[in-house]
Amino acid sequence: MTSMCKVGVQLPEVERFMPWPEYQDLARQVEASGYDSIWVGDHLLYDLPNGLTRGPYEVWTTLAAIAAVTERVEIGPLVASTSFHAPAMLAKQAATVDAISQGRLIVGLGAGWNRREYDAFGFPYDRRVSRFEEALAIIVPLLRTGRTTFHGEFYDVEDCVLDPRPVRESGPPIMLGSTGPRMLEIGLPVVDSWNIWWSRYDNSVERFAEAKAKVDAVMPEG
Repeated sequence: MTSMCKVGVQLPEVERFMPWPEYQDLARQVEASGYDSIWVGDHLLYDLPNGLTRGPYEVWTTLAAIAAVTERVEIGPLVASTSFHAPAMLAKQAATVDAISQGRLIVGLGAGWNRREYDAFGFPYDRRVSRFEEALAIIVPLLRTGRTTFHGEFYDVEDCVLDPRPVRESGPPIMLGSTGPRMLEIGLPVVDSWNIWWSRYDNSVERFAEAKAKVDAVMPEG
C-alpha cells in the first residue's frame, strides 16, 4: 500500500522585513507552484544575532488573510502556542479561519519555548506544559463537538459553545508540535498528527527513528 507524500512551505518569519503585499503574493505563488500546504510560525519577537529585535505578523490574522487569497492549499500554524490566547478564544479563532478557508485549516498546537516573547508580552512562562494540558482539554472538545465545560488550575470555561462551528463536522485536524515526553503523553492520544523540527533529528533516518519510537511508546493502541 502506497501513501501519498505532501509537500508544504513555511513562510518567512523574521529573516527580513516583508511588506504585507509581498507576503500575500508569496502565498499565492506557493499555491500556484503546486505545493500542498502553507504554514506560518506563531511567534511574537526574536532577538537576532545582529542586535536587531524583530517580530513576524500575528499568526491567526495572517492565516485568515492567506485563506482569503488562496483556494486549494491547506494552511496552518506551525505551531500555535496555547500560551498566547485563552484556549476557548484560540478555538474560536481556529474555527473562523477554518470557515474562511472552507475547511483547509490544520490546527498545529504547542506549549511555546521562547521566554523573551513571553516576558515582553506579559504571558506567564512557568508551568507551560501543565497550562498546555488544560488548554488542550478545552480546545479539542470545542473544535470537535462545539461545546465544553472545564474547571482547572489555570483555565475555567462554563458551558462554552463554539458557534459558528468549523466547516468539517468533526472539526479541523489537530497536530502536536513537540518532542518532550510529557507533551507526547498529553497530546498524542487526542491529536491527529505530529510534527517534529528537522534539527531535532539532524535530517537522519536513524535519529528520526529514535524520535518516532518515543511517539510509538505513548500512542494509544488502534
